Amino acid sequence: MAKTRAANPVTFGTPPGVQEGQRFKGHAELHAAGVHRQLGMGISGTATKGVDSIVLSGGYLDDEYGETEIIYTGEGGRDRSTKSMVSDQTMDSRGNAGLLLNQALGNPVRVIRGLKISSTRRQPTDGYQYCGLFRVADHWITIGKEGFRVCQFRLLKMEPGETVKPQPVAPDEDKATGLEEQVRRTVAYERRLRDSKVVRTVKEMYDNTCQMCGLRLVVSPEGNAISEAAHIQALGAPHNGPDRLENVLCLCPNCHALFDRGARQLTDGFDVIDGLTHTFIRALRQVKEHQIDVERVRKHRGRWEGRTVSPDLFDDLP
Repeated sequence: MAKTRAANPVTFGTPPGVQEGQRFKGHAELHAAGVHRQLGMGISGTATKGVDSIVLSGGYLDDEYGETEIIYTGEGGRDRSTKSMVSDQTMDSRGNAGLLLNQALGNPVRVIRGLKISSTRRQPTDGYQYCGLFRVADHWITIGKEGFRVCQFRLLKMEPGETVKPQPVAPDEDKATGLEEQVRRTVAYERRLRDSKVVRTVKEMYDNTCQMCGLRLVVSPEGNAISEAAHIQALGAPHNGPDRLENVLCLCPNCHALFDRGARQLTDGFDVIDGLTHTFIRALRQVKEHQIDVERVRKHRGRWEGRTVSPDLFDDLP
């Protein structure tokens, strides 16, 4: 019995003797057939080798299960007893980092669909069905329906005999950087962003209120709020910004995304401007204890110098 329940090595593809559409009573049968290696877990895989299979069991409200396209919420943040989200997900967990590696290297994922998922217990009541191989086409981090940050992956059904091309997972990386190294850097960046003492300090300094738009995202009846820390001069190669208070802003997820992509920028006087039209939006909220380094601001603007925008993009603006 112990041998039967042991986790097998990570293997990609459809196991011998298994057919798409085949049904299984439970995790024990999935394990015995080599369809899903890890009993009782939704993601089977490791951060260093990738994910070979996932089970769609309705555990997260943000999941979307189509026949050929799936929006899959990664692991973490959920209380197993209440089935509710209680904390943010992170990209450096075993399964989430493994799915990121799948996207980078083009390794397929076996998808198992839970049948007749209970809306109250959020688990299948009529067994499981093997749905074939999918590829990880994209990933992102967003605020989910329960108010916490979730890691999501877009999975697309593979045609018989289809091969998947590896793809970069970190747009700002040098193209010469190896894909596995890009994954490590992406995960390491996310971990530093979450755990840094500087990050915690800037969030406390502004009570999780966005310095650019003034939004405070409340996520609980008790008034708890979430925010994100944005490094002005980005961490990691090739930007090599420092993890210091003068290089960090407290932003909401929307402003963070715009700032990271140059659609929001700062002037030397710390005014917020539209990075596409270069028009004034508002003054940056700033407490006197938070001294921002203007050189970091200039380096951020410098990343987007020379970018041209077609005037047609603004034809429909009022």
